[in-house]
Amino acid sequence: MIYDYIIIGTGIAGLNAARLIPKNKRVLILCKMSTWNCNTFWAQGGIASAVDENDIPAHIQDTLTAGVNYNDKNAVELLSKKSISTIKNLIDDGMKFDLNDKGELAYTKEAAHSRNRILHADGDATGRMIHIFLLENCPHEIVTQAVVCDLLIKDDICYGVQYFTNETNQKVVYAHNTIIASGGVGSIYRYHTNSTANAGEIQGIIAEKHLPLKDMEMMQFHPTVVKGTTFARKPLLSEALRGEGAHIVDENGYRFLFDYHKDGELAPRDVVSRSIFDYNKKTGLGIYLSFETFEKVAFKKRFPNIYSNLKELGYDLPFERVPISPAFHYSMGGIETSLDAKVKGMKNLYAIGEVACTGVHGANRLASNSLLEGLVFSQIAVENSSKDDFKITKENYDKPVINYVRNKEIDKDIKDNLREMMWTNAAIVREPAKLKTTLETIENYLKLDVGRLLFLRLLTAKAILKSALKRKESLGAHYIKEN
Repeated sequence: MIYDYIIIGTGIAGLNAARLIPKNKRVLILCKMSTWNCNTFWAQGGIASAVDENDIPAHIQDTLTAGVNYNDKNAVELLSKKSISTIKNLIDDGMKFDLNDKGELAYTKEAAHSRNRILHADGDATGRMIHIFLLENCPHEIVTQAVVCDLLIKDDICYGVQYFTNETNQKVVYAHNTIIASGGVGSIYRYHTNSTANAGEIQGIIAEKHLPLKDMEMMQFHPTVVKGTTFARKPLLSEALRGEGAHIVDENGYRFLFDYHKDGELAPRDVVSRSIFDYNKKTGLGIYLSFETFEKVAFKKRFPNIYSNLKELGYDLPFERVPISPAFHYSMGGIETSLDAKVKGMKNLYAIGEVACTGVHGANRLASNSLLEGLVFSQIAVENSSKDDFKITKENYDKPVINYVRNKEIDKDIKDNLREMMWTNAAIVREPAKLKTTLETIENYLKLDVGRLLFLRLLTAKAILKSALKRKESLGAHYIKEN
């Protein structure tokens, strides 16, 4: 059997593509872990959209300014111009966003936005509510615990996907179109805000096939995650908190961010993360998020999930300050695509969402543009693949299918060391000498007999380091410290 579509990933991009593909098409959706274990589910702040036609130029400009004008302007224009109809389509299908007292859509503000244009759902659970809505409206087959380990590629055509069904068994499936929506690379870093499913294996497959990866050095670090928890995935404290009045202070209550940038807490994310990192290093003082401007009932209503999550960790909000630090958050770079959402150079392979590099985010993503990008470009992928109506001939794929070993005994120590090295040497502040040493270590690891999944992670880490070394000057999220 040949599917019409294989979709890799069940976040906003993959599930929205599935929602838009007609029910009579044969579609297989591959989910690495469980359906809720993805970054969309954890997204708190909201989803950006131009409020009306008049707001499109400002939304475009804010996106370009945050991205240090390194963005692909055509992609940014496409994103903003399609934002209003894309959100309307979602609402018309039944998605409910929070409303204000007048019964109109309630827009809020986040860092680096020039006006209120962020929609939210259930207060601070926007990603979760969209995710649940998309799952409820998914008419196609989803296979969970399906870990993709190869793409069947020959002569610029993708014939299908190979994936692990468990620790040892592998399966091959064929499709006329393959859509990659597998997310970012969080688990390559020691501290991150991502789902544990996001480990960058697909980017590794793309590197292995010599397909283009772009801007892999452009990694965004979220400035405000809860410090002191034992797990690698750190609880996120949404940008919307600062947009609505939370302050970043040192242990003496001093709002030091204004020493670094005129916008203080509302400066772009890379500036805030770097400033926290630098200030802590210089002074040794602890950094906190203060909620003193909030009244308790209003805080609980606007941020119910953050309130209850932090209560479980022992904090009484808004009366107590919460210790914070930056953590890896989002990959602006990824699989290079053209404006039709196709992987560059391929006939029937698409990449959407965080796994893709559309050029929308440039050197630093504007807050809440990621969920919007997932919606807009998934729609573009479905529209274009439907128009192309490309068909594979299964018999033309005559390459041998390799039987991979998923994990090996030596993998765990290497994996832990990889995450530590990437956090220490390829994170918020980078030094060329340390990048080079880390790259050499990874090159040596790649010569060892490691499991397939670790091998792919290492290829992705290698791509990040090579890109970081290639860019000699600081730009946006890529900050080089001169020796």
